[in-house]
Amino acid sequence: MTGRTLTRVDLCEAVYRNIGLSRSDSAMLVEAVLEELAEALETEGTVKISSFGTFELRTKGERTGRNPRTGEEVAIPPRRVVAFRASQVLKQRINASRAAE
Repeated sequence: MTGRTLTRVDLCEAVYRNIGLSRSDSAMLVEAVLEELAEALETEGTVKISSFGTFELRTKGERTGRNPRTGEEVAIPPRRVVAFRASQVLKQRINASRAAE
């Protein structure tokens, strides 16, 4: 594992190199895609990207947690979280690259 995080800037630079748009157009494209993804999750709750995976909005109920320093019990309020499930194609690609190492 490299420990490197892929950032928005990295995505914009990849679009710039691979597609040939200007850097500002590449940044606008990446922002538009991420904004569309976020809006779809808010309204639809699920976003499926073929050969990549599924982003799904899940609701977690209220639960009791514990402060690790004091041991005090704390109520954790209900919230919505995003879960990602990789497609079979992506899983195979990841495992194939792992086998090549």
